[in-house]
Amino acid sequence: MDLSDTGTTVDLIAGLALLAGVIGVVVPVLPGLLLCWAAVLFWALLGDADGGRWLVLVLATAIAAGGTVVKYLWPGRRLKETGVPTSSLIAGGLLGLVGFFVVPVVGLVLGFVLGVYLAEARRLGGNRAWPSTRSALGAVGLSMLVELAAALGIGVLWLFGLLWT
Repeated sequence: MDLSDTGTTVDLIAGLALLAGVIGVVVPVLPGLLLCWAAVLFWALLGDADGGRWLVLVLATAIAAGGTVVKYLWPGRRLKETGVPTSSLIAGGLLGLVGFFVVPVVGLVLGFVLGVYLAEARRLGGNRAWPSTRSALGAVGLSMLVELAAALGIGVLWLFGLLWT
């Protein structure tokens, strides 16, 4: 691999950014899906000029947009069906944000769970708070799986585009 070649360097940087994006989906520190899409944009703009790169970018944009829409709509619909209110999710998000800075890496998840549980315990009582919290966790997990599928889809698309162009 000759890193003095601009095309190879762009390919390498885009691949590393894609990998960081996929990891960012699983470890919610980086904006994973956005980073994956930005890597393909970078590759299309700065790589060797070829029409195939633009097609890969258009398809990656469609996957990213579709993944983002599904990521919010599908779990949100499931939460409405279970009856978890938005206020409990906001409490979880706020405590998750605090937890992110207090306990690195795992604090976001721990804070979210604790925030939803406390809000639901206040609303429903201690006995019925845990099933609502589990429903919220299931929705968050589903959201992460949708985002991971979209990020991996962009990564596979980029690999095929890299081999094709």
